[in-house]
Amino acid sequence: MNTQHQRMNAALLIAPIVLSLSYFSAHGSPAQAAEPTDHYRKAQEYLHANKPDLAIPEFIAAIADNANNVEAQANLGVLLFFNADYNGAAPHLRAALTLKPDLWKVRSLLGMSEKRIGESADARKDLESAFEHLDDLKVRVQTGLELVEIYSQSGDMTKAASLAAEMRELDPTNIQVLYTAYRVFSNMASESMLSLALVAPESAQMHQIMAQELVRKGDYTKAIDNYRQAIAEDPTLPGAHLELAQTLEMSPNASEQSQAAAEYSAAIAANRFDEQSEFRLGRIAAKQYNLKDAKEHYSRALALQPADADVLTGLAKIESALNNSEKAMSLLQRSIQLDPTSAQSHYLLSSLYRAAGRSADASREIQEYLKYKNLHQELVNTFKQMRLPLPKGDSADAENQ
Repeated sequence: MNTQHQRMNAALLIAPIVLSLSYFSAHGSPAQAAEPTDHYRKAQEYLHANKPDLAIPEFIAAIADNANNVEAQANLGVLLFFNADYNGAAPHLRAALTLKPDLWKVRSLLGMSEKRIGESADARKDLESAFEHLDDLKVRVQTGLELVEIYSQSGDMTKAASLAAEMRELDPTNIQVLYTAYRVFSNMASESMLSLALVAPESAQMHQIMAQELVRKGDYTKAIDNYRQAIAEDPTLPGAHLELAQTLEMSPNASEQSQAAAEYSAAIAANRFDEQSEFRLGRIAAKQYNLKDAKEHYSRALALQPADADVLTGLAKIESALNNSEKAMSLLQRSIQLDPTSAQSHYLLSSLYRAAGRSADASREIQEYLKYKNLHQELVNTFKQMRLPLPKGDSADAENQ
């Protein structure tokens, strides 16, 4: 984390920490034995006037007058942290916590200071303690990011991964959180792949991993070969038939594409609860205009996973083709509740509304369709510009839209 980033995050932290201490200004503090001094009042004036550099010497003088002034200790620690003086900040943040141990934002900032001055054990302890009690999202996320870095540096990747996943749930659109999760899980994947390569280089699992990496690179022919080797080594290898079938579908080779259905069937034979294979077989049948088989596969998939928006949309298309418009509308409405970003679902629902004479509803859905279609195309373009393979299913889904 560079200095500019540290200061930016500190700026986000200062306001909520100062506010969290404002209770003492109105009600007094048991730890504050005397009335606020002139230095303390002057420091507060500078702080409210957004002149932190002038507030620092006044807080220092206020602490000299009364070392038990918890606000002065905490605010001085925050301001010194903001100035990247972590050695100076830590004692004042620590003093504030001695006076008032439940100042969780202050404890978080103390942990960050300790981390930057090499006191990793204390930093981990304080950050972990603070993280569980923080309500402010920005402070909680930043505390979590600091902890993930500590866990990663100490080799505790299990904790790093668990916390990274929790952070994604807390703030799913945060760029730094997404990058941190990517880095942690990529490192774990690389380490696991290396370990497996050393322990069992010709195992079914190693071939499966190699196939997955080849798919990521867009080398479908070699990926298919590795999936077949994996299945030859272990015909019951979990997920292998499904992944092979998906790769066959993505292949530009028509002959390989035609083999996908057999692999989906093999996946179901190995695991009768394989909802994704049922869904994919339904989609293949629908492309072949085999509405009866498509409906059966989609219905079985829906029974296995009632909250799969893609299955609901697929089944809705079949019901619409069978002139069961009301049932199709109901399925699409449920699908959109689960996944509001599905351009295809909005488009299909718009068509059904229009046919039913519901013009206003049709207009609303077509606007949603255009919005999400454009967003989807932007995502596809970004992946292409970065020369990354599209996530599995996106190519076929784009065609359907």
